[in-house]
Amino acid sequence: MEFLDNLIPILTFVGIAIAVIFAILLIIGKFYRKVEQGQALIINKMKNEPDVTTTGGIVYPVIHKMEVMDISTKRMVLERKDKGGLICKDNIRADIAITFYIRVNENKEDILRVAKQVGCARASEHATLQELFEAKFSEALKTVGKRMDFVELFTHRNEFRDNIKEVIGQDLSGYSLEDVAIDYLEQTSIDKLDPQNILDAEGIRRITEMTAVQNVSTNQLKCDERAKIEIQNQEATEKSLEIERQKQDAMSRQVREIETVKAREYAEAEKVRQEERLKSEQARIQTEEAIGISEQNKQRELDIAEQNRLRVLGIEEEKVARSREIEVIEREEKPKSCASIKKKHWK
Repeated sequence: MEFLDNLIPILTFVGIAIAVIFAILLIIGKFYRKVEQGQALIINKMKNEPDVTTTGGIVYPVIHKMEVMDISTKRMVLERKDKGGLICKDNIRADIAITFYIRVNENKEDILRVAKQVGCARASEHATLQELFEAKFSEALKTVGKRMDFVELFTHRNEFRDNIKEVIGQDLSGYSLEDVAIDYLEQTSIDKLDPQNILDAEGIRRITEMTAVQNVSTNQLKCDERAKIEIQNQEATEKSLEIERQKQDAMSRQVREIETVKAREYAEAEKVRQEERLKSEQARIQTEEAIGISEQNKQRELDIAEQNRLRVLGIEEEKVARSREIEVIEREEKPKSCASIKKKHWK
């Protein structure tokens, strides 16, 4: 029981502390103002100098006053064309469009300075930037342009840009020049110039001289180009003909090689055919000889058989003839024997 009596004050104290912390967090969440990237929050707390933050802060109604300033980088375009074109060192005018990237410096002193001189709402408006810097930037552009001939200005743009930034400097009443970009740069057309203007007259003369020199040089280059083209065409034609000749030689050589191979193959084939024909002819002759010999042997055998047959027939005929002769003799001798017997008998 005594333990519970001691625990109750502790729990009460913890509960009060949690309630206080929660109330503080609630107040902070309700009155905290957060600013986006590229903005600055100025809070006037009725002190000698307002607070400046680029993240956020607590602003109490009635007690505090806040303003938001855009401190992001802005573009300001400056154009000089035609009769108002930029005059170079050689009095040739240049049509130019150049972009300046400007922003309020991201530090408390410069932000407050811009806020006092211009105001937070107007600090980064295009009209404000033009009003504040157009004359200064235009003068810097003229100053740097008079240091360089048009060709130098055209070919050394980075140097031209760096010189502009150097002439403008860093003292821009709380602003800073982040960068300079040359968007467009060309020679002003000669028909836009005023011949009665001494600077334009000088520029026209320089342009005419340079154009004449360039035209002569261009014409010479064109003539050289045509000559080189003719030479190259001639060389190309000769090379093409040589290649065609080599191609024809290669084709002829290939045809000859093919014909030689075909002739060799035909000769080999013909040789094989003749050899086979010879073998066939020899076989035929051997066959015919064998047949002839066989027929001769057969005929000889037939002749021998015929001769034997004739001999046998002759012998048989001879036997028959002899038998007949014997019979004739016997017939002739029999009457004689009878007569002799009778004669003897009669004696």
